Formats: sequence, C-alpha cells, structure tokens
Amino acid sequence: MFVLSSPAFTANGEIPRRYTCEGDDVSPPLDWTVGPSGTRSLALVVDDPDAPDPARPKMIWVHWVLYNIPPDVRGLAEAIHPARLPAGTREGINDWNRTGYGGPCPPIGRHRYFHKLYALDVVLPDLARPGRSALETAMAGHILGMAELVGTYRKSGP
Repeated sequence: MFVLSSPAFTANGEIPRRYTCEGDDVSPPLDWTVGPSGTRSLALVVDDPDAPDPARPKMIWVHWVLYNIPPDVRGLAEAIHPARLPAGTREGINDWNRTGYGGPCPPIGRHRYFHKLYALDVVLPDLARPGRSALETAMAGHILGMAELVGTYRKSGP
C-alpha cells in the first residue's frame, strides 16, 4: 500500500502554524512508502479545494507542485530548499505564480490541504514550470497509484 504521512501532523489533523503564512511558511516534512511496482517517478501536488471560503468554494488553490521525484526517495525534509530537492526533481508553479512551497493562508474558515503524491510509470519531460493542470495533463495515462494526506488550517486572527 502506497502511503503518504508527515511527522508534523496527522491525517485530517491541524497543520502546525510553522508551515503557514502565520508562521515560517516552510514546507512540512513528508514521508512515504515504496510506490507501486513499475514506478519510474513521483509527482507531488499540494492544493486547497476550499478557496476562498469553505462554505462557498470557488476554486482549487495550488500551494506546491513537484515532479520527477526519483522513485527511490522516501520523503522530503522540513523547509526543503530548492537546491536540496532530490536530484532530477523539477518544480512547477503554484497559484502565487512562483515555484516552491506556499503554506496555508486561508482568508476565512477552516480549509483542507490535500497533499497528493502520484506514482508514475514514466519520467516526465521538462514541462517548463507547469501549473497543476499542465502537470495533470502530462501525467494522464501514467498514474500507477496515488497517496494522499489531508491537513487542515484556520487562521488565528480575523
């Protein structure tokens, strides 16, 4: 079974402030098990389907996009710097129109943050900083499995 977890928060639990716009806004540590047989690369997408208001969501806000993570890698360190990403890993752009991690910063209410790790049967070509939809198009027909970790966050202030 392909499983994604974090030592920083439990499944469906609160994401600690450190990993949000109210904290240090650094990426949480992530761990995962071996992907399905035939996995040639992994892709990670972190997004929020509750934007901007969980009572009336209008869009999916993308927080992080990585692809071509080598299949023998078993996780990412906390606050990982782009220069320390596993060899061959490529970055896509998030909805702030930049590469890298952007932490939870919900304008209203408690939002859910989906960390989705895809096992692919290919190493993708250079997609030139794809957004989520471009990455999903490139992954189509190549997904062997998906592991998911959901965390939640609500800003402490008004």
